[in-house]
Amino acid sequence: MSWISFLPTLNAALNTCCTILLVTGYILIRKGRRQAHRKVMLGALAVSMLFLTSYVIYHGARGSTPFPGQGTIRWFYFTLLLTHVILAATIVPLVLITVRRALKGKTESHRKLARWTLPLWLYVSVTGVVIYGMLYHL
Repeated sequence: MSWISFLPTLNAALNTCCTILLVTGYILIRKGRRQAHRKVMLGALAVSMLFLTSYVIYHGARGSTPFPGQGTIRWFYFTLLLTHVILAATIVPLVLITVRRALKGKTESHRKLARWTLPLWLYVSVTGVVIYGMLYHL
């Protein structure tokens, strides 16, 4: 078993970590703790960048992994996968624009975009873990 085989598990762990950081960041900003929010959200961005790097390395080396399930669960999996992939492609520029606005001090435009970015980013992170579980542990 090569080190490449470990990457899907690492990716699920990174998605889980990102989810925790995103929820923590949301709680912090709701409590008015802007500096802590900023650090945690930059941490979520860093974890997401590590995930994307690991994901590209794995799929570049191994290609795709076929889903083993049959019947209704197969339809559920592919529906979840489709929404996940579409939103994963969408979330990258949204996150970058949202972070850029925050770093430039454009608080109001950051806040408006973050209201869309956060739930989509959370969806992608959570469904990434669910897809991993369905693909490797079903």
